Amino acid sequence: MKRVPSPLLFIVLSLPLFFIALGSSMLPGRVSAWAQAAGTGYSCGMHPMVVSDRPGSCPLCGMDLTPLQSDSGGAGEREIKYWVAPMDPTYIRNEPGKSPMGMDLVPVYADEATGSVIAIDPVTAQNMGVRTAPAIRRDMARTIRTVGLVAYQEPRQVSVNTKIDGWVEKLYVNETGQQVDKGQKLFSIYSPDLVSTQEEFLLALQNYDTLVASPFPQIADSGRQLLEASRRRLQLWDISDAQIARLEQTRQVEKTLAFHAPESGVVSIKMVRQGQYVQKGMELMVISDISRVWVLADIYEYELPWARIGARADIILPFVGGKKVAGILSYLYPYVEPKTRTVKARFDLANADFELKPDMYVNVQLQTSPIKDALTVPVEAVLRSGEEETVFVIRGEGKFEPRRVKTGLQDEQGNLQVIQGLLDGERVVTSAQFLLDSESQLRAVRAKMLEVRSPVENQSDLPTGSGEGRGKDPAAEDLEDLFK
Repeated sequence: MKRVPSPLLFIVLSLPLFFIALGSSMLPGRVSAWAQAAGTGYSCGMHPMVVSDRPGSCPLCGMDLTPLQSDSGGAGEREIKYWVAPMDPTYIRNEPGKSPMGMDLVPVYADEATGSVIAIDPVTAQNMGVRTAPAIRRDMARTIRTVGLVAYQEPRQVSVNTKIDGWVEKLYVNETGQQVDKGQKLFSIYSPDLVSTQEEFLLALQNYDTLVASPFPQIADSGRQLLEASRRRLQLWDISDAQIARLEQTRQVEKTLAFHAPESGVVSIKMVRQGQYVQKGMELMVISDISRVWVLADIYEYELPWARIGARADIILPFVGGKKVAGILSYLYPYVEPKTRTVKARFDLANADFELKPDMYVNVQLQTSPIKDALTVPVEAVLRSGEEETVFVIRGEGKFEPRRVKTGLQDEQGNLQVIQGLLDGERVVTSAQFLLDSESQLRAVRAKMLEVRSPVENQSDLPTGSGEGRGKDPAAEDLEDLFK
């Protein structure tokens, strides 16, 4: 006589089919608790009903099984790796606190990671050529090396022109590049207007001499005012006080009057010839003082954060055996040259011996101010993809965590400043990151492909669950009835 199997035996034999039919949406908490209570060690993150006592792959999705965490121990027994801002994964600290947005920092434990941790066999990592380096603090410095061009100081250039029409009768300075002193004669001009103004001045002078002895103060004062008005007119035409005094003394009209250099310097531009007719406002000469000069150097955009007003620079003269002249960074021009994508930097230099000639090329070495106590990693450790910057942090033997960071300046030794995202002493990968990044991207894509489809789009396809409009698999309903 055959024995009829008991209902309990039927339930036990049906449990594997029950888990597979229901999937992860049916009683996940019960399965996880049962597995931990049973002492088993590994489960699938996507399908918690899959439990194994040894590491391996999930038979449903192929993902690596992860160790189960026992609930017997408190949270204080887990090692906290660092604290991170909930809204900014690059803002990390080694102690609790507040984020820049005012939110409490959350702990990240040593047995978990903010991203997908990649596990690679140490032998495979060695064959891949994986090298690492620590994130350490150091003083960062950079010397900006560029080429400069000697130029005139614009405030030390003056334009020589006339305020009257006339002919240049005599040109006393007739060479470009000639050195002139302040007050030196430049040229003399014959002008009919100037001759008539001299005659008016002499008549006003004669009238004043006649009226000055008048017993009526008002008459004497009017004669003085007329004389001063004639004198003022000559002064406004750049006639010197010495020439006016000589005219007042000799009382003879001069056919030509000389014009003098307003400043000392060299004649950098000469546009007048002897005997030429000139009009008022026409530029005749430019006198430039080169006892002090500018050096204009090109600085690339990525070097601009290092440049500071007042920084010292060595101006190297390659044509004098590498002689160095000290200069000061006095100004950064507020625009970018469109063709070279550089910014002009201006240096002030003394040039008493005229060794520096305008339009001469020189080499510039700008000594920048160091950045103190900056957290740095080698520049090759950072992967840049669009708006994100990523490093791979060593999380143990053969484990690598991709982590987003924010970087700053780079020094000339190849060290890159890390503003956020790393802690002192953490080791990062400096080679073969592209292979690690590819593996990380593949795992992320595979995880997305294995995600459960949205119940809104596939309400009739779901095998389990409850709620309005959702269907159930008949087999799953029968199995649920067994537990009632």
